[in-house]
Amino acid sequence: MSSVITYEAALLFWRIVTQIFFREIRPRGAFNIPRTGPVIFVGAPHSNQFLDPLLLTLEVYRETHRHVQFLTAAKSLQRKAVGFFARLMDSIPVSRASDEAKSGTGLVYLSPDDPCLVLGEGTMFKTEFSPRMQIMLPKSVNSAVAEVVEVISDTELRIKKEFGGDSGKGTTRIRETIAEGRKNGNTGLAFKVLPFIDQQEMYRGVYQKLKEGGCIGIFPEGGSHDRTDLLPLKAGVSIMALGAMANDPTVQVKIVPVGLSYFHAHRFRSRAVVEFGTALDVPAELVEMFKEGGNKKREAVAKFLNLIYDGLKTVTIRAPDYDTLMLIQAVRRLYKTPGQYLTLGQVVELNRRFLEGYTHFKDEPRVQKLRTDVLKYNRLIRDLGIRDHQVPRAQKASWKTLGLLVYRLVLLMIWTSLALPGVILNGPMFILASIISRQKAKEALAASVVKVAGRDVLATWKILISLGIAPVMYAFYAIVATIVAVKANASLTARIWTPFLVILALPFMNYATLKFGEAGMDVLKSLRPLIVALIPGQQRSFDKAKAMRVRLSNEVAEVINEFGPKIYDDFDQFRILVPASAPPSTGNPGIWRRKSSVGQVDAQGNLLIHPMTWIDERLFGWSRSAKCGTSAWGGSTPTQDSSRPATPDLSDDEDHGDYDHAVSYISAYEDASRHKVRQGSYADLQRLRMTATTQPSASSSSSGVRLDDSQSLHMRQGSRQRKHSLSDLIPVERIGSVDRQETFEDMTMSLNKEAGRQS
Repeated sequence: MSSVITYEAALLFWRIVTQIFFREIRPRGAFNIPRTGPVIFVGAPHSNQFLDPLLLTLEVYRETHRHVQFLTAAKSLQRKAVGFFARLMDSIPVSRASDEAKSGTGLVYLSPDDPCLVLGEGTMFKTEFSPRMQIMLPKSVNSAVAEVVEVISDTELRIKKEFGGDSGKGTTRIRETIAEGRKNGNTGLAFKVLPFIDQQEMYRGVYQKLKEGGCIGIFPEGGSHDRTDLLPLKAGVSIMALGAMANDPTVQVKIVPVGLSYFHAHRFRSRAVVEFGTALDVPAELVEMFKEGGNKKREAVAKFLNLIYDGLKTVTIRAPDYDTLMLIQAVRRLYKTPGQYLTLGQVVELNRRFLEGYTHFKDEPRVQKLRTDVLKYNRLIRDLGIRDHQVPRAQKASWKTLGLLVYRLVLLMIWTSLALPGVILNGPMFILASIISRQKAKEALAASVVKVAGRDVLATWKILISLGIAPVMYAFYAIVATIVAVKANASLTARIWTPFLVILALPFMNYATLKFGEAGMDVLKSLRPLIVALIPGQQRSFDKAKAMRVRLSNEVAEVINEFGPKIYDDFDQFRILVPASAPPSTGNPGIWRRKSSVGQVDAQGNLLIHPMTWIDERLFGWSRSAKCGTSAWGGSTPTQDSSRPATPDLSDDEDHGDYDHAVSYISAYEDASRHKVRQGSYADLQRLRMTATTQPSASSSSSGVRLDDSQSLHMRQGSRQRKHSLSDLIPVERIGSVDRQETFEDMTMSLNKEAGRQS
């Protein structure tokens, strides 16, 4: 019981911390999480060091109240702060040979006749090596590692396989590097000695946890990195699943692939999506092969690892390089029509599909031309100093433009003045966190062979440093306030209460600073296009950018319509469009309307949340949405974006039901009563469901349309309890035919099981 209380207390603490650091965290596919039985959560990519397992654990607990125990490097557990919290959350230590590597004596090179024979000069192989240990070469040859099978002498040892595998590429590169070094007087390469580590005790612990029906978490890439693609997976996760079932036939392990997508992961107030893929069963034939041992065992481990890798590919965005990722994101923005707001889940899904399509058709002339045009458009708007979402709103400068600029400057000063006290008081913490985290990133980059810039450790160190500095800083301010109270001859009661009141008030002030600062940053980012618009001669450039964007948007849609059906059989029935993604706010239009589920201000905005939107449209008419409404829920699709970009924030008060997001993939339908195409809404979906009961084939627009589970599909019940989420494999007509007498939860579980059998 004490362990459970400690675990949940740690989770509560980290939920508060992550909600402060991240602006929004969204789960997708939460219905895929098994509610019972042994589960291994396999996460990728491991791009945010210690925050990755935290987000995964928090979302699993939030959805199912299950505890996940993560495999954590023993070296990390030796760190005071990380080790303390990791032990609170029952992490399982894993020793890694690379963490205990020591520099070897002398230099090594390969035998010209045998690539598995390592020769040394000035080496002490008999003293430093023994069979089953490993030898690691330097970064110049990609830190190639090989297992030692025989130590022949102090200057000769034999390795199990060639460096880099049987392909011979690694051997060729090592020979070339040594040859180049000899021209400069170097006779060989430096090396490191890696000890043999027996992991049997760790595996036995994992097997026991799975036998007890527990949840294990692992990032099989082995370490965090900041690359755009996945690293090769380690075989440990495959051994865990197969070994647990081989040891006990009653254990039925499920593997759940989990993808983590970040939007500027290392920045404060960034966003994240945690996507759970379909649970994988462990094939019985592979378990039998594993039991046989030897080559059969290795073959079973390799085959199951490939299945896991395929599962991870369905929940991760894997770009070959950074430029390709930026191109895909630019195309996705062009495909998004103005006035329609994407949830983070939709952004991730669009990025994944676009990347898959681009990878498949990148050599097509039309796709290559589109790529060139998109890059030209990006350069144009960069030179203009505006962003893509600001291009459709760019208008000819007038007195309203000048008035809007002056108004926003005044608003910026107001937000700045409100946020300034907190910024000043927290300034030392922000500065130290930034400086130290960058230094830690440099150290991590120097010690790693897979990191690109070391950005994967920045967010972790910013949080750890802030957690260490904040209590000291708060105590210092409390002492200073007490001294001021004494100097001011305040009463004894005031002197006693001053430090407590200061410590209690600082968190509230910091939260206010956070919200005022975000509003101020939104205003600041909106000033550049207004200033540029007032510069003489810039209107022609604006018009060029707008025309170019319209042309590119049409071209993107045409290319997608041409090539999409070639890789997606269900393209026409399940095309990814970007209409409204949440039900309408209730009540009459006005400034008191609540935010939508994606955090966007509804049709007339909310004056208290973001006055810029309301006054921009009502007073300055910056966009035509003042007449038709900025929300897609109002029964018509606006022709312009709202006067500011969407700035979603996660709010516990904005949870919504499972069926609401079905409208995310119903782009539009014919309203027979008014004879016009309307945007889908929640009320329309309810009507569609009722109609489907008596006329299952009446609406052609609903045919083949399937629900999307992935946009935070939760129904609020009480304060925190959530209902099961609906699978994305269930047609709308099937939902319309359900028995109205059945409870929501029973019906949802029944539909999910039905979809599982059909798939």
